[in-house]
Amino acid sequence: MVRVLHFSDAHIDMVRQGRRDAQSGLPLRTLDFLHALDTIVDTAIAQKVDLVIFAGDAYRNQLPAPTFQREWGKRVLRLSQAGIFTILVVGNHDISPATGRAHALQEFETLHIPNTFVISEPCLLKPEDLNGLPIQIIGLPWISRSGLMAYMEVQGKSLDDVHMEIENTLSDLLVNFLGQLDASLPAILTAHITVQGAVYGNERSVMLGRDLVIAPGSLKDERLDYVALGHIHQFQDLNKGHYPPVVYSGSIEKMDFGELKDTKGFVLADVERKTTTYTFHPLQGRKYLSTEIEIKKQEGINDAIFKKIPTQKDLKDAIYRLVLTYPRKWEALIDEHAIREHADCAFEFYLVRNPHSESRVHLPDSVQLGQMAAIDLLDLYWKSVHMDETQMQELQRMAAAVINNSDRNASVDSLLESLTKRLDET
Repeated sequence: MVRVLHFSDAHIDMVRQGRRDAQSGLPLRTLDFLHALDTIVDTAIAQKVDLVIFAGDAYRNQLPAPTFQREWGKRVLRLSQAGIFTILVVGNHDISPATGRAHALQEFETLHIPNTFVISEPCLLKPEDLNGLPIQIIGLPWISRSGLMAYMEVQGKSLDDVHMEIENTLSDLLVNFLGQLDASLPAILTAHITVQGAVYGNERSVMLGRDLVIAPGSLKDERLDYVALGHIHQFQDLNKGHYPPVVYSGSIEKMDFGELKDTKGFVLADVERKTTTYTFHPLQGRKYLSTEIEIKKQEGINDAIFKKIPTQKDLKDAIYRLVLTYPRKWEALIDEHAIREHADCAFEFYLVRNPHSESRVHLPDSVQLGQMAAIDLLDLYWKSVHMDETQMQELQRMAAAVINNSDRNASVDSLLESLTKRLDET
């Protein structure tokens, strides 16, 4: 059995602004990320793991400041000195889009740090590459679709054909690596990729887009005993209840309110041939809170707000967002000073105002919308949405030209019907 700690998407310099620690000079939010990283390193040493796999994205981008490189290097060096073999996979945030530029983890590759291996290109590692660990690892760093296309003959081919060729190329690469595996040893595949069907932290399903998307079936091969993935920030097992586990460990700290409901952490896996088990270990990161309030009554506005926002005890040291939606004419009634004073104990506080205008169009009883001329309907509509006078005059002039040159065809009828409906609603 080989005990493995799997984590990914550290992004330790993602937040570089805000209050700073007086002793280190680092932003306090950066220290949150580093504390999470320290917990991971401490656990690896305490649990006497055999192997640590970092599945990509150490920094915010491929040009980290030397201070952040120093902090990342300290943690990797602790693992090296503890005799724990560490795999570092190059992620999309670690790599430069320019050909020939060094990636953000280059120093660990260049300086040959003991007990450390950087996966910057597809590879198959055997025990002799892993200080004798009885395991084999297929490694896939971030592979950009544009980068692959640069080396492929794509002229004259449709985009669908190009996508199919790229998928076939990757499939052939995996098939080749899988065919070289020693069936008597456990095998891990680690990659920084997007797998179709995975879910982002904000619950968006991964679809074909700018990322190169891998079909999950390519990874659910029983010649593998664990698949350690990075890139998507939400922990998930894409092959839950089946073998092998195909696991995104998720990021180590919340990045923004899109990850409000995510639990961050890392994975400890006991990898054996055909009998791998794993557990997800949550990290106690910075607390995020969000409250959305729609104000519907003018009376007691501030009392209604304070009934729904968290107590100061709950807000202490949290990152808090309050979203208020209300009629614009009530804006002066909201006691923003009192709200901010209440939230002063929060680590960070964001007040999001969403005022809206109530549009009302009043017509004489003798006038019906259906009897009005098209140009007059448009004039009413511009006024109902409080359009700028100069813009309204220009649009009215353009509309008059269109209507005057029209034979009142179906498109104009459709426009009038739509405007009439909107005006009725307002």
